Amino acid sequence: MGADQTEIVAAAEPIQHFLDWFAEAKRREPSDPEAMALATVDANGLPNVRIVLLKDVSAAGFVFYTNLESAKGAELAAQPKAALCFHWKSLERQVRVRGGVIRVSDSEADAYFATRPKDSQIGAWASRQSRPLEGRFALEKEIARYAARHVIGAVPRPAHWSGFCIQPLSIEFWRARPFRLHDRLLYKRESLGAPWTTQRLFP
Repeated sequence: MGADQTEIVAAAEPIQHFLDWFAEAKRREPSDPEAMALATVDANGLPNVRIVLLKDVSAAGFVFYTNLESAKGAELAAQPKAALCFHWKSLERQVRVRGGVIRVSDSEADAYFATRPKDSQIGAWASRQSRPLEGRFALEKEIARYAARHVIGAVPRPAHWSGFCIQPLSIEFWRARPFRLHDRLLYKRESLGAPWTTQRLFP
C-alpha cells in the first residue's frame, strides 16, 4: 500500500481522531491493531518499553491491564507517567501519546477480568510477572495449583492485577509521505480539562 497523499485533518479533539484511525486499523491492520508500546521509567531513571494491549479508550484516556507487581506496575506506582506508541504498518500510520497515569477503579478491573478466558484468569494468579523463574516447570506447577483451586465457579480477580489509564497531555498523529516528508499533527494541552491546541510539525 502506498503512502496516503492527503494531509492529516485536525478534529475537534484528539480522542475522536484516534477512534477514527483505530477503527480503520481494526479493519485493515492484520496484526494486533490494539498493540501499543508502553514506555515507563525505572528507579534508576532508565527508560523501559514493552508491548501491551489497549483494552479501552475514551475521553478519560487509554487503558491496559497488568500485574501490579510487575516491572511496569512498580514503575508506574513510583512514577505515574508514561508514553504510548501505536504503529500500524499496513496503514503507514503512527500515534504517540504522553501523559500521567492513574489506576482504574476496582469495579472496572473486576468487569474486565470477568470477560477474560478462564485460562488467562488462572494465568493472572499463577504468574509472578517480571520476577526470576527457576524453569518452565515451576510456572506449570503454579498454573496447575490455581486451576485445581478454581475448577468450579468464577475465578475472582487477584488483588495484584488491575489496570492503568494513561491520561493524555499530548497526542501526535503521523502518516507516511513520499521521500520521508511525513505528515505530523500534534495535539497538546497544559493540564487535564484544559483546551487542546494543534500544531503541525516538520517531519
